[in-house]
This record gives sequence, C-alpha cells and structure tokens, in this order.
Amino acid sequence: MATQKIDIFKTPILFHRADHAGTLFLLNKPCIPSHSRANSFSINRPKPQLQRKYKNIVRAGYVLDKAKAVETGGTRLSIPVKATVTVKSTNIEDYLSSLVGIFNRGFDDIIDLLGKSLLLELVSEDLDPKTGSEKKPINGYAHLTGQKDGEVIYESEFVIPGDFGEIGAVIVQNEHRTETYLKHIVLNGFPNGPIEFNCGSWVEPKFVNPDTRAFFADKSYLPSQTPKGLKSLREKDLVSLRGNGTGERKYSDRIYDYDVYNDLGNPDSNPELARPVLGGSKQYPYPRRCRTGRPPSKNDPKSETRSGTFYVPRDEEFSEVKNRSFVITIAEAVFNAILPLLESVLTATDRVFPSFTTIDQLYDQEAPITKLKNSGSLRSSVARCVSAVSDAIDEIIQFETPEMLRKDQFSWLRDEEFARQTLAGTNPYSIKLVTEWPLRSSLDPDVYGPPESAITTELVEREIKDFMTVEEALQGKKLFIIDYHDLLLPYVSKVRQIKGTTLYGSRALFFLTPDGTLNPIAIELTRPPMDGKPQWKQAFNPSLEATGLWLWRFAKAQFLAHDSGYHELVSHWLRTHCATEPYIIATNRQLSGIIEISFSPSKYSMELSSVAYDQLWRFDREALPADLINRGIAVEDPTAPHGLKLLIEDYPFANDGLILWDALKQWVADYVNYYYKDASMVQSDTELQAWWTEIRTRGHGDKKDEPWWPVLQTPEVLIGIVTTIAWVASAHHSAVNFGQYAYAGYFPNRPTIARINMPCEDPTGEGWKRFLDNPDSELLVCFPSQIQAMLVMAVLALLSSHSPDEEYIGEHMEPTWGEEPAIKEAFERFSTRIKELEKIIDDRNKDASLKNRGGAGVVPYELLKPFSKPGVTGEGVPYSVSI
Repeated sequence: MATQKIDIFKTPILFHRADHAGTLFLLNKPCIPSHSRANSFSINRPKPQLQRKYKNIVRAGYVLDKAKAVETGGTRLSIPVKATVTVKSTNIEDYLSSLVGIFNRGFDDIIDLLGKSLLLELVSEDLDPKTGSEKKPINGYAHLTGQKDGEVIYESEFVIPGDFGEIGAVIVQNEHRTETYLKHIVLNGFPNGPIEFNCGSWVEPKFVNPDTRAFFADKSYLPSQTPKGLKSLREKDLVSLRGNGTGERKYSDRIYDYDVYNDLGNPDSNPELARPVLGGSKQYPYPRRCRTGRPPSKNDPKSETRSGTFYVPRDEEFSEVKNRSFVITIAEAVFNAILPLLESVLTATDRVFPSFTTIDQLYDQEAPITKLKNSGSLRSSVARCVSAVSDAIDEIIQFETPEMLRKDQFSWLRDEEFARQTLAGTNPYSIKLVTEWPLRSSLDPDVYGPPESAITTELVEREIKDFMTVEEALQGKKLFIIDYHDLLLPYVSKVRQIKGTTLYGSRALFFLTPDGTLNPIAIELTRPPMDGKPQWKQAFNPSLEATGLWLWRFAKAQFLAHDSGYHELVSHWLRTHCATEPYIIATNRQLSGIIEISFSPSKYSMELSSVAYDQLWRFDREALPADLINRGIAVEDPTAPHGLKLLIEDYPFANDGLILWDALKQWVADYVNYYYKDASMVQSDTELQAWWTEIRTRGHGDKKDEPWWPVLQTPEVLIGIVTTIAWVASAHHSAVNFGQYAYAGYFPNRPTIARINMPCEDPTGEGWKRFLDNPDSELLVCFPSQIQAMLVMAVLALLSSHSPDEEYIGEHMEPTWGEEPAIKEAFERFSTRIKELEKIIDDRNKDASLKNRGGAGVVPYELLKPFSKPGVTGEGVPYSVSI
C-alpha cells in the first residue's frame, strides 16, 4: 500500500508492507506511540533504555484523489499548483551543543535564504502512453516562507501540464546539513480540492544519504489497485525499509530487519556476564528482534557487542516532546543520578531495611522537594519520580506514595487483598481454573522428586468445610490456581547458587466464595533434590496461630516474588513487547540490567522467558476471549454478553476488557469488510499474504510449524488476526503495565525477589530461633535489599507513567479515514463506544456489590479506562506499547 505508518491501535491504518504496494489493513498503534506517520514505520526506544519498545504498526492503503487538470473546449489546460510543506521546528539547543551543530545551523540558514531548502518532485500515477514507462516528475525547490507555533513553512509553485495525470506521490530531497522532520505536504490548486500527504517522518540530508524519500497521498487502496505509475516507486521505498541484512545500523536509518536476541550479555566485560542467544534454536526458541548489526563479541562470536546506544528506526524514536518529558527525565534520574547516590549511601548491595518504619520513610505523601546536597541537575531530574530527599535520613530518597499505600497502609497484609489482586491487580493473566485433581507435577520424578502435590484434599477441605467438599468445589468450578511450579522448579538449583536470592517451584490455590470474592487456600513451595538432600515441599495455609501466621506471610512473600517475576518477564515483556516486535518489523517490511539484579530468576530471567515462550505462547490464545477460555475462566455462551460466561463474575479485568475487545473488533471488522468484500480478495492480496507469512516464518520462526497459526484465507480470519495484535499492543499492555507503581511501588505488597529460604526448610537451631524471636526482622531479610527495592521502585514509576503527548485508543481520527465516509462513520462509532467505557468503569467502581472492584481502602480498578492525564495515574490505554 501506498504510505502510512503502522499504528496498530490508533489510527487504523492499513498494513504498510515493504515488498509490494500496500495492503489494506486496519491496525491502530500496536506498539509504541510515535509521531511519524509517513510511508514508514517506526520504533521508539529512549536512552537509556529499560525495555524494548516499539511503535504502532498498521498499514493503510489509499485511494488517490482524482485531481485532474481543467478541461476547456476539449483541451486540457495546465494548472498552477502551490505546494505547502510543513516541517517541525528543531530546538536551537540541539544545534548549539557542538561546533558542528553551529556550523550546520549556519549552513541551513544560508540554504533557506537561497530558497533551495527542499527539492520536491511531483510524481504522476499514470504511465507515459508512448513509452509505457513512468512519466518524468515535475521538479521545484521549496523556499522558507514563515514560522509559527513550532512549525516551519516552505512553499513551492508548479505548473502541471494538462496531460500529466493524477499526482500520486511527492519525492523529497533534503538540501540542509541536518535532518528534517517532515510533517505534511499539501498541494493546492486542483479543481477537485487539495491533495494531502501526511508524512510524519525524518528526512536525512542528501550529504548523509543521497537517496530521496517518497511520500504517497493519503487515500487507501488495495495492492491490486496500485496505480501503475507508482508501483516501482513504492517497491523501491519498501526495499529501503527492509535493508539487505548487512552492516551496522546507524542512528538515522529506517531499516527493519530481523535478528535473534544475541545481545543480552556482555562476555567481553566479564565471562560471568555471558548469556545464551535466545531464538534460532530448539533449546531457546524466541521471537525475533530488530537487527542492529553490531560487531561480534571477542569472547563469544555468537553474541553481539554492546554499546551505550540502542538502534531504533529513526521514525520510531521518541518525539521531542516525549524526550523532554518527565518520562525520560525519570529514566535519566534513575541511571545517572539515583544509582550513584544509592551506591554511595548504601555501602553494601545486600543491606536490608532494619524495620518497616524505615520502609515507610521512603514515601512522603506531602511530596515537598527539599534541599539536595550537590543538587544541580540531580534536583530537576529526580523531582518528577522522587518526591524528596531528606538530609535527616542521610540523603535516603523519598518516593511518591503509591495509591495502594495511600489508601490503606496495611492492605498488603490482608489475604482478601492478596486474592483480589489476582483479578484486579497488575497481573490478571495468571489465574486459571483447577481442572485436574489431585494436583501433580508433570516433570521427571527421577530428577525433580515425587510429583504429588503437598496440597491435599484433606488440607483443602479444612479450609472450605463450611461451604462444600473438594469434589463439590471441582464440580461447581470453585477452585482456581496460579501455578508456576513446573516452570520454576528446573531453575531452583541454578538460582540458589547465586548469592542473595532463592527460588522454589510454587503454586497458590484459591476458593471462589458465595459473595464472588476469592479466598487463598494454600501456597505450595517445592525444592527439588539438590546438594545431596531429597526433595523438600510444604503447603502453607492462612492461620490465626502465631507461628503459622508468620510462615504464611513468608510463603506469600516467596510466591509473590515468583508472580512478580512472571508478570514482568512473561505477561508484560514477552507477551506484549517481545512478541509484538515481529509484527512491527513485518508490517514495515511487508506492508507498506535491572531485571537480573532485582528479580528472583536473576541471570536466568531472560532464559526463563524463553522457556515460557516455548511452553505457553500461542498466537491463537492471545485474543482476550481465547485467553479466558483457555484458562478456564470463561465458557462460550451465545446468550451471554460478549458470547462468554465468566465463571468469576466479578472479574474486573475481564469485564472491562471484553467491552473494549468487542468495540475494537467491531471497528476492525467495519474497516476490513469495507475493503475486502470476500475471501478471494484476501487470498489474492500478495502483500497481505507475505506480511502474515513473514510474521509466522521469520518473526516467530521458532514456532513457524505449529498447527495453531490462523490460516489467512477470509476476511473473518483477517479481522481476528488484526484485532488480536491491536488488543495485545494496547489493552493487554495497559492492563499489565500502568498499574505497576500503584501496586508494587510499595514493595512488601509485591516483592520482586526473595533473598532467603523459608525458615522451616531444613531449619538450624539458630535460624529457627531467630525466626521465633523476631519474625518481622527475618521477613525483612527475605524482602529485596535497600538498593534492589529502590531500583525497582524508580523503574516502576518510569514504566507506569504516561507521556504528555500520549495517544489514546479511539481519541483521534487518522486523516485517511476521514476520506471515506463509511470508514469515518465506523471510527466515530468506535470512538463513541470507547468514551462510553469510561463511564461504565466509573459506574462499576461505585457498585458496592462488586467487591473485587473497590471498597474501603481499596484501589478501584481503572487500568482499562481509555484516557488519562500525564504521569502515574493507573488508567489510560495508549494505542501502542510505548514503554
């Protein structure tokens, strides 16, 4: 298709491929919001980067406006046309930061004065009837005419011959010494109205890259409808996006290519920092990342060297607004200011908090910015993320009070809140129905010990005897589980060799009570045979007896550390960022250190996510309804809302998510069905088929032969694919990302690491006595150390923040949609439904009968409210995975 960037969720544009003229494809901004919307795709990655992030991906085809020359008396006359080019103004500070910048600024000013800033070439969509080749473009320089509201205006005048045909593209060459962000081009003077080109892309100066850039008009059309005069130009543009698989990527590149994750370690710095390559092997299957082409490591040729910068296709970089916003300010504060400060204050990385009072002193609800020693840039950098630094606590940092702690500082101790957060917290994707009893492991008993679970029928019935038997609970579908036992158990012995951390295979069992809430029944922790010791396992229950109560709290801390790791590595990173990256790369090609330090799996964290990808990830189960059915949380019911009946009726994430899913799917269906009238149109769209083939065989090449991949033969299948990608990049990501600081900013509620074993595992006399004498001190030793906790708190504040220029689902219509009345109306219906969801969520949160959504001291569930103010708000669904 002609041109347009991929926004999987925001602007349902059509998929914009790189090897053919574009296919029609609705996909708003699926990954990372960026501000480029040209015939290019983009990926945003701020520096320093915490996690890969990518921009939206959706390709849009277009139908050009039939702008013809005026005809008089049978003779076609030439038409005078004015081209108005709008460019984003560049901050002068960026120029003056170096002598080269000063020189370039002066050179660019001279070029503007000479009136030769941008060379434009207008391209006809028709072939020359005499030669059968493309018509020669009409050239002209655009000169500077004015500047207003952060935009620079250039103009150029053309005379279009009467037989030139319809203008389908503009070729641009940047005559400056510095790159230019081209926003849009408008051609005025045609009898049928202006022709618009929404570019949204950086154009390199010809001194850096002599290749010109092509921008196509704003309408949508199928590849088979691509005007003959534009086909070769479109193909050239798509080829430039794919690259040739060689060379190291430069900052200014717009190339989307695939590679394995071979840059996770740093073996040249320290052999202990070597990490396995993820992807391309049966042992470590993984999605592909965007290729960077850095030199190989000296000590491990299979790995790439690492540098202080990360390649991101130029149009995917954060916008200037976002770069200068508090999100990046926070990142810089964390890495450039907070960490050196912490390392100087906390002399040992394993220093624990001496008391819960000390933890409370990390937060300040008043949030004044007090005087900082040697503050300088530190003060301004830390101000957004950190509320204050107190001289009285020897410069220990104070953070903004998380919403959960602000509402009820003791809620983290309540079992009801522990259970509620499995449905309405930051990881609502793990709980599932118990379908087999008794519980048992599927791992090799010769290696990992007896498979039978320590959670027995007798143990469970002691907890639910006032309601029913275990058999009745199973039949009534009242038992639910979060089970990381078999996923984690193979890593226990490895992780325990690392100082300052421990690990168990774990699972937690819950009972659905008559009032619709969950009660935790038991937590099982297992250690496999190791170090000459047999398997150890024990099930822990809530208890009123002192020792049992404290052991239960320890077991919750262990399990929550596992859940936090799974949430960050799988529910968040793997399923949204990592699995989505291939969609973005394929769309552009075919359609027009903290984790290891602070999480329990430690240096095996990324390796563990590869195991999860191998065992758990399936594209056909990433759609919300399919996910709920797969976890046994819902059953198909044509008479129920959304066609599903939830077994846990008060499941905030699922209830809000299904409304959003239905609205999104209807919007996608309206869009796809408008262009693809029947199955033959889908099957014959070569770009569309190549896009889907590339996602399966290259982006997810390690799973390319799986039988569950949808076969793209009908509009209905296309609608399902696009809706799934859009859902993952928007609502799924929002549900697991933007509530992190609210729930885990107070780390006792969701510790990311457990540092010592359970007191009852092979207890020594001295260790057991310490536990009995002072159990809260032992629990503090189990929690993250001071530097680990503050590192995670700062990062979670970053991840949970919305940029001031965030783009939210259903908020703005793309220019191309407005060109087609049917698409415009469809989007307006979608936008109305999204706005209605805001009120529905507010009303649900006021309903006292929905106990999982709110109550005294409970954080209301707002993570799927579509819109948000900037900052850490616990709400808002951006079009794409922006952070």
